[in-house]
Amino acid sequence: MPDWARIRADTPAAEKVLHFNNAGSALPTQQVTKAQHAYLELEATTGGYEALIQEAEAMEKPYTALAQLLNCHPDEIAITTSSTASWFQVFGGLNLKAGDRILTSVSEYGSNFLAYLQAIKRQQVQVEIIPEDAEGDVDIAALEKLVAAGASKPALIALTHIPTSSGRHRVRITHQVYTHAAAAGAIAQREGIPYLLDATQSIGQMPIDVQQLQCDYLTSTGRKFLRAPRGTGLLYASRAAMAKAEPAMVDVHGAVWSGRHDYKLMGLGVAAEYVLEIGIEAIWERVQHISGMLRQQLQELQGVTVQDRGRLLCGIVSFTMEGKRPEDVKQELREKNINVSISPANSTLLDFSQRGLTKVLRASVHYYNTEEEVHRFIKTLKSL
Repeated sequence: MPDWARIRADTPAAEKVLHFNNAGSALPTQQVTKAQHAYLELEATTGGYEALIQEAEAMEKPYTALAQLLNCHPDEIAITTSSTASWFQVFGGLNLKAGDRILTSVSEYGSNFLAYLQAIKRQQVQVEIIPEDAEGDVDIAALEKLVAAGASKPALIALTHIPTSSGRHRVRITHQVYTHAAAAGAIAQREGIPYLLDATQSIGQMPIDVQQLQCDYLTSTGRKFLRAPRGTGLLYASRAAMAKAEPAMVDVHGAVWSGRHDYKLMGLGVAAEYVLEIGIEAIWERVQHISGMLRQQLQELQGVTVQDRGRLLCGIVSFTMEGKRPEDVKQELREKNINVSISPANSTLLDFSQRGLTKVLRASVHYYNTEEEVHRFIKTLKSL
């Protein structure tokens, strides 16, 4: 069992603010910030390229640590500036043409869906929505039918692993067997369809194994549950996928799937190693414990509705308060040193429209949060 008190002590800011906005940007550990500061100082005193050469071995940390975390090879990892940049490297390199079919989910992230709308205008592709089952997960039987329909196979299956506005996710773990996201991956592999998984809200809070998921591509950010610096992202591209496709853009500073190094990569590698040191299984158990306590206590509050649904929920807890504007609640909490965020409809428009929602409050917890903070959060909500 990890020593959660010692681990929390690695985040001094946690004693100054109740931070339930890890799905927006988590508080970094002091190890991450020290690595950033040390590298920036090195650049300032030796020169940018000279610092890069001097710290060449340390610059491999993100690749080796993330490969271990995702169960892949280091040469299948690219470091980018954001999850969106990673996602567009894949989507922009697909060479889509008129009539190509893209299959996606009701809860696809807004930025991704905007790219689909652009592709409809520019390349006359078709976007088809995979229906959900009764619990809000991707309906695998419906996906099978969509794949079989049409004159040609879909050009892409693209899913968001955890919706930005809800605690549900596309992986349910039962006796260590991954379903939903992995089932979609199995269909994609069988049919030879590229499979792109947006795991922006996943990596760092739960186990992610790209071999079990059978995805060709997986994208994420550093600043959320991985607790790395802002301005960092990652892209997994399987060797098989790299043999068939090219990224949207390459430059002279990297190999085909790599981008330019900067000092922030130091923090990303340290953050990934920190997760490995604790153990992702222990982190996932802790996140479920804290978020489960928060959901239960929210459900007991009069006028509060928890908006999460699904078989298995994660560290993102979304809710609404009767008679309260989310903006007002967020501001009142901020005045008491409590951080939450708001998910608007345009973040997952199809999902929100289907459920009659316009905005939800989002309290996202992580392993360094405590039971006492949950009690304080609930007590504060009661007082608003």
